[in-house]
Amino acid sequence: MTEDKVLTLMEELGALHSGHFLLSSGLHSDRYFQCARLLQFPDLAREVGAAMGQFFTDTPHDLVVSPAMGGILIGHEVARALGRRFVFTERKDGQMMIRRGFSLENGEKVIIAEDVVTRGTSLLEVIDVVEKAGGKVVGLTTIIDRTGGDVELPLPLHALAKVQVQTWQAEDCPLCAEGQELIKPGSRGN
Repeated sequence: MTEDKVLTLMEELGALHSGHFLLSSGLHSDRYFQCARLLQFPDLAREVGAAMGQFFTDTPHDLVVSPAMGGILIGHEVARALGRRFVFTERKDGQMMIRRGFSLENGEKVIIAEDVVTRGTSLLEVIDVVEKAGGKVVGLTTIIDRTGGDVELPLPLHALAKVQVQTWQAEDCPLCAEGQELIKPGSRGN
């Protein structure tokens, strides 16, 4: 699946929004990617997951882990494409953790899959959780990479689409200065 196809699908399915958004990273942006709009279609979700899985055909791995909420659907599809087990992390009292009886075996090799990465906060939290549980992270993947290459991650981030989208700290946001209504999409904190 090419970057152009991913971005075209996002546009066609209403998964790319324009406005004034508060991202889960705490940054403000004039664009927001709602990958759930793309992943609501099982055939597309399977195709996207298979494309992401292709990044790791030569990387030994045991399972796929994703952060809840946004990463669950795509992580499951990446795991399906790779024929591996899938586990997700979630927040409890603001702390990312493995729950629901999931566990990792010591030394298991993990690919972390996410829907959108802006600052890498969730990825870094999941990496920490996986390592504390005895796993070894061997790959990172996302549908949309909007980091602009400005995020330090311990491994390369393999993305289906890399986009340059401007973000601002709240105090520097020109949309706030214009008085535009701030919208908080997504699942974190809602």
